[in-house]
Amino acid sequence: MKPKKTLLALLSLFTCLLHESTIAQQKEAAIEKKWWKEAVVYQIYPRSFKDTDGDGVGDLKGIISKLDYIKSLGVDVVWLNPIYGSPNTDNGYDISDYQSIMKEFGTMEDFDTLLTEMHERGLKLVMDLVVNHSSDEHKWFQESKKSRDNPYRDYYHWWPAEKGTPAFRPGSFEADGSGWRYDKTTDSYYLHYFSNKQPDLNWENPKLRQEIYSMMNWWFKKGIDGFRMDVIPFIAKDTTFPVITQDELNKNYAGRWDVYMASGPHLHDYLQEMNKEVLSKYDVMSLAEGAGMLKSTALNFVDPARKELNMGYHFDGASLGYIPGYFKKMDPNWSLVDFKKIYSDWDAVYDKKGWGTIYLGNHDQPRMTSRWGNDSPQYRALSSKMLSTFLLSMRGTPYYYNGDEIGMVNAKFNKIEDYRDIETLSEYEKVQNAGGDLKQFIEDQKTGGARDNGRTPFQWDNSKNGGFTTGEPWLKVNDNHSSINATAQENDPNSVLNYFRKMVKLRKDNQVLVYGKYTLLDAKNPNIYAYTRELDGKKLLVMLNFRSEKAKLDTKINLKTAKLLIGNYTTSSKGLELQPYEAVIFEIK
Repeated sequence: MKPKKTLLALLSLFTCLLHESTIAQQKEAAIEKKWWKEAVVYQIYPRSFKDTDGDGVGDLKGIISKLDYIKSLGVDVVWLNPIYGSPNTDNGYDISDYQSIMKEFGTMEDFDTLLTEMHERGLKLVMDLVVNHSSDEHKWFQESKKSRDNPYRDYYHWWPAEKGTPAFRPGSFEADGSGWRYDKTTDSYYLHYFSNKQPDLNWENPKLRQEIYSMMNWWFKKGIDGFRMDVIPFIAKDTTFPVITQDELNKNYAGRWDVYMASGPHLHDYLQEMNKEVLSKYDVMSLAEGAGMLKSTALNFVDPARKELNMGYHFDGASLGYIPGYFKKMDPNWSLVDFKKIYSDWDAVYDKKGWGTIYLGNHDQPRMTSRWGNDSPQYRALSSKMLSTFLLSMRGTPYYYNGDEIGMVNAKFNKIEDYRDIETLSEYEKVQNAGGDLKQFIEDQKTGGARDNGRTPFQWDNSKNGGFTTGEPWLKVNDNHSSINATAQENDPNSVLNYFRKMVKLRKDNQVLVYGKYTLLDAKNPNIYAYTRELDGKKLLVMLNFRSEKAKLDTKINLKTAKLLIGNYTTSSKGLELQPYEAVIFEIK
């Protein structure tokens, strides 16, 4: 080859390489990588995790004693439910002192030890931020109700009785359903979206906001790694409190959160202010519990250009299958087609910008295996593994609830005396007051309803109380702890626990499962949820059978050259027909 042609060829090759490099850099820039996007979050309900002092309530020392176990799961972040000072009306979501530790859980010294030992293991800690409301025993409220001219009066929402009865607002944990409570000291009503023991804070007051920002900064300076923000869309209110009739609310019950409770005019002003005053100063995770957050409004919270929060989680998936007009009564024939549409639609919300989450269970939900899988002895382990495969192969940060990694299931209590949750007890009282069928109410709670199904103590071993406590547990331990426990599964390579570890490792070893494009397959298939994930030329196929019968995927994908990465059967299917509750992930061409 002549020198001139050789030079031209080299220039051409260099140009091509430069072009490919530029494209790769553009792709890299389009996918802004963050530690909190790549993290697997493990949620701990501290009251039920591990008790070390025999009082029947989990504590911080209990969590410390299990940090090596948590690290062994492969997770990156622990989200801790509230551990602040609280009279415990709503298990810590009624906070009386934001800068102290609930006595049942231990001391601030215990917390400092926990944080240090977590960081030494490479684990991050995310706290629960509950600032839509406080406890009525908080100093702010105690002062606020003393007189109408008290300096703390405007820390809460008050309605003077001489203006008449305030317009109806729902109070979720009240037997009468009202979100207003009369206080005779100042002849006024105060607002509470939840229990009357949880008065709503007045975010329209800049002094109140600065108090909250100061508190958040205090925790970040201690070294915590983020906040999960409880019902954060509720913080801003329309303080004219326009009339909403009960009939109107009943007609639009599903929309009550976004229409009536989460539509304050200054919500995003406050979140942007929070970001400026607090969040922007640290490399931390910020998660909105998105009650009232819609697909059409989600990016208002998490679009990076808006400088508000990192991510949010929606309630569309958690709400699927409940029968209207009943308290969390599940339809056993819920639609997988609807399930797929929900998660596919939400994935599309964050396709270009922002970031989402994925979860199937938490402290407010029944156990995921009982609700979305099959908790019978025959299929409990298989369906639990299948659901873990789903959670850890979708785009968005996965949130995984403690105990699900060993396949814990609903307690299915037979009598109201076994329940401790304020929500279930108030709903039971409503049915009782209305002369309803109390026996049927209890039956309904066994599958879809009561939050206590997800709050029973962690099952560590087959000893009394599942190794959770040497005392009387605050909530009954599930009777099946003798067969379903962490110790029994630790050395079994085919256990639910060890499958979870393998699935976490697979996600970490394959960034396509974090950042890759998601494409739904065979959308109308009523039995199988299948999709591909693609990134930088790598393509994975995920197939999940949600049924107790064999099912087949309708697709033209050829699996002859596919490489099996993981499966929940000892011998996985080689084709497109799946065994009951089978889960497989292939790398395909």
